[in-house]
Amino acid sequence: METSIERGAVVVGLDATPSAGLALAWAADEAARRRLSLHLVIAVDAPDLAHGSAELTSLWTSWGPAIRAAYAPVLEDARDFAVQRHPELMVVAELANGSPADVLRARAPGSSMVVVGSRHRGVVRDLFSRERVGLPLVAPPPCPVVVVREPERVTHEPPHLVVGVDGSAVSTEAVRFAFEEAAFHDARLIAVSAWQQPPFTSVVRADEMEKEQGHALAESTAGWADKYPQVKLRHEIIRGHPVQVLTEAAKYALALVVGSRGLGGFPGLLLGSVSLGVLYHAPCPLIVVPHRPD
Repeated sequence: METSIERGAVVVGLDATPSAGLALAWAADEAARRRLSLHLVIAVDAPDLAHGSAELTSLWTSWGPAIRAAYAPVLEDARDFAVQRHPELMVVAELANGSPADVLRARAPGSSMVVVGSRHRGVVRDLFSRERVGLPLVAPPPCPVVVVREPERVTHEPPHLVVGVDGSAVSTEAVRFAFEEAAFHDARLIAVSAWQQPPFTSVVRADEMEKEQGHALAESTAGWADKYPQVKLRHEIIRGHPVQVLTEAAKYALALVVGSRGLGGFPGLLLGSVSLGVLYHAPCPLIVVPHRPD
């Protein structure tokens, strides 16, 4: 039975792999930092019995309860870990039926964010694996989605976050979230604008384009910098492919924040070129923030 989720909760999807431990620790710290509840979810995905054989149905009838029973102590250990890490944290644990991506998407509306781990698959394996979670969530994301494939770089001084900015409405929500996150972490924020010089562009025109990029970057962050004066902001305009630029810029970051178009189907994947790219290359936790067109 589905467990109700407190509005604004941090939801984290778990399994029995090591990457889930990183996601759990990140989510517990974030919930405590924001003074929100933490909702732990393990999803048990049943085979498609409607198109299966009678033998498969019979096997699942006996295996299903055994699999759920095996996951129960994993979920309890996760709850104990979160409470020991942050005794003041309100933690709810749920063992749900369904595919991990579907279960988490159903619990995303009203949540502050959904956090998942990453098993370091290749792109092709994640596209076609039944167990894929991160990709279906970030394309399109129903709320901010955090993919923790690497730990935070908490030992780097000064601590900072990186946000990708392209001057479009897609990155507006990402900029807002990045300022908010930097304030919660008492960290600096580096706003990065990556651009690629068109072929046969003169040196003079390239310099003009770079200046235009700088003006757009300043305009994208101006209002939020006023709202969060405690966050020290730095602008960086770097020539290169956005995925490579953002990956390199976030090498020592607490997190990398990017926007998503939030559209369905293939258009939703076309932030694709950036959010999908950094999903597999980000050297720190990746936060994908949706943009919902009016």
